Amino acid sequence: MKRIVFTILLALTIFGHTYASYIYIPMNEKQSNHLKAYGIAYWILQNDIEVDWLLNYEGGSFMCKYYQKFENELIIRGVSYQVISDAQANSIIENIARPSSNTDIMKLEKFPKIAVYSPKSKLPWDDAVTLVLTYAEIPYTVIFDDEVLVGELPKYDWLHLHHEDFTGQYGKFYRSFKNMPWYIEQQREFEESARKHGFNKVSHLKLAVAKRIKEFVSGGGFLFAMCSATDTYDIALAAEGLDIVERMYDGDPADPTAQQKLNFESTFAFDNFKISRDPYEYEFSNIDNQFSERGLREENDYFNLFEFSAKWDPIPTMLTQNHTRVIKGFYGQTTGYKKSLVKPDVVVMGENKSIKEVKYIHGVFGKGFWTFYGGHDPEDYQHLVNEEPTDLNLHPNSPGYRLILNNILFPAAKKKKQKT
Repeated sequence: MKRIVFTILLALTIFGHTYASYIYIPMNEKQSNHLKAYGIAYWILQNDIEVDWLLNYEGGSFMCKYYQKFENELIIRGVSYQVISDAQANSIIENIARPSSNTDIMKLEKFPKIAVYSPKSKLPWDDAVTLVLTYAEIPYTVIFDDEVLVGELPKYDWLHLHHEDFTGQYGKFYRSFKNMPWYIEQQREFEESARKHGFNKVSHLKLAVAKRIKEFVSGGGFLFAMCSATDTYDIALAAEGLDIVERMYDGDPADPTAQQKLNFESTFAFDNFKISRDPYEYEFSNIDNQFSERGLREENDYFNLFEFSAKWDPIPTMLTQNHTRVIKGFYGQTTGYKKSLVKPDVVVMGENKSIKEVKYIHGVFGKGFWTFYGGHDPEDYQHLVNEEPTDLNLHPNSPGYRLILNNILFPAAKKKKQKT
């Protein structure tokens, strides 16, 4: 009789563990590897299982139905988790639903297809997004001008731009690197691509690419850009039909009256900015806060994340999930944006108020969304050309890198109508 009772209890335990329990992945300070936790959430979606993203609950935790293979994968990847009962899961859901609690549940339903816009040739710098995607084990496809211009963007849900210059000035590296083999090769490659697609200037090629990306966003795509891809993208759109590129870049002089002719109606994020007319200046415009303007050192360079209402503003809430509201600052060719030049309808998600600098912004265009994030590498304060890439094994809990991965999961969310 005792053996029968034991067998029944064991069966009930196994049945309950397999079919009636949940996996809970905390994203507060208890999490051993925040970055790989996002990869686990993405991988679960690849297995056709929904994930609940618990907004503002213990750092933006994840929860899903229990399966043994999910638990095995969590162990393999070194991600902290708990197996909880139906009753515990229901208690979490009830706490989140309380009107007084600034929390909500966002259903993640389908893994997004990810593209990274990057030259196929090797360049002497890394890309924070590809670094963290690789570390988190989230798959992506590298595309460039050919794929964009032949209409392949609609295959993807999410597009990343990083250290790209959409103005056709090769990053304005001419003064320091014009004789370097990688610079010469990049110029040759870009000019060849321009001719291939019927353009007589690289600036015209890049504008065509920028406009295709704009169509992608308008049609429902999600654009995430960092560093110089953010401001040069808007500059290229504003300068359509104008020559803002000097002779050493395209063979003829720039239009000296181009500034007065810029069309700020065409841009996503920035308004009333002034372009840099100096071809030797390592800067594109006054959008970016330069070192001399910022007046900060590494030890006091931080920006603060805003806290949004999870129940009323789910989109910026998703994009700001973190285990801290204070994030270390970091430089890039474009480090941060002067708040006075950000359009009034743009959602500011992170800023340094003391220097009137915006670091992390978001907006809506057509049916799609875009996010701009200033700086090059969240865990390398001042990354230089030819430096070794950051080893994310040393930064598994990076708050700055978490912001990138929030954007990766955003397209997976079951869309809720924003209430504000």
